Amino acid sequence: MGASANEQIDPSESDEAARSRRFQSLAMPHLDAAYNLARWLSHNSRDAEDIAQEAYLRAFRFFDTFHGDLARPWLLTIVRRVWYDEWRRRSTSEVVTPIDELRDDRPPEGWETASEDPETLAMRAEDARNVQDALQRLPVEYREVLVLREMEDLSYREIAVIVDVPVGTVMSRLARGRRRLATLLAAQQGRTDYDAPQVRQVKSNSPGNGESSQPGRPSVRENDGRVREEPAVDGGPQPRTSGHTTEGGAR
Repeated sequence: MGASANEQIDPSESDEAARSRRFQSLAMPHLDAAYNLARWLSHNSRDAEDIAQEAYLRAFRFFDTFHGDLARPWLLTIVRRVWYDEWRRRSTSEVVTPIDELRDDRPPEGWETASEDPETLAMRAEDARNVQDALQRLPVEYREVLVLREMEDLSYREIAVIVDVPVGTVMSRLARGRRRLATLLAAQQGRTDYDAPQVRQVKSNSPGNGESSQPGRPSVRENDGRVREEPAVDGGPQPRTSGHTTEGGAR
């Protein structure tokens, strides 16, 4: 007996299955990057998990608007937007999380190598904690570009899309962020100078201690289109919807 019309495969179901498979193949490989950015922005693992989950739900919901094969910048843009929405909600409701619930003392990943002696491992772990602590003390507009560039290895243009600023601004923030980071690391060791910090050594999901659930104050666009950066307080700038400028050959 042949299959009835009711038993035939619904073309819309087939399309939805193909859509889900494409999302899985393009988006899921970048889940760690999404969580990593969320953690550096929110300062604690519990919020980072919630932010990453919400970002992926939004990404799947609006997946039809994504065109191309490079999903990571698109996904990280959504992560940043979700983080800002959460910052705005908490700023309005004045939600306060007990400090004990914000601390996360897990060691950074990638620093436990069995072939190295305990003393070397301890020194490397201490270096990682110092860099993590210094990164967390940076204003978020510097911290986020350093994380995206040094840890996620994104191009200047990709970072510009994610943080919604011109490429030149990305390059400027990277330079200033590196200088501030070097100054903070030097102060930690009682020195007046410090070599260029090896941020890539801290490529992990563990931003360290001194976490806060309150991101900082957003930047404000003036009526004439100029951008005025508000002082950052444990957080950062508001995502904007302006266009970007690009610079030939910049990466």
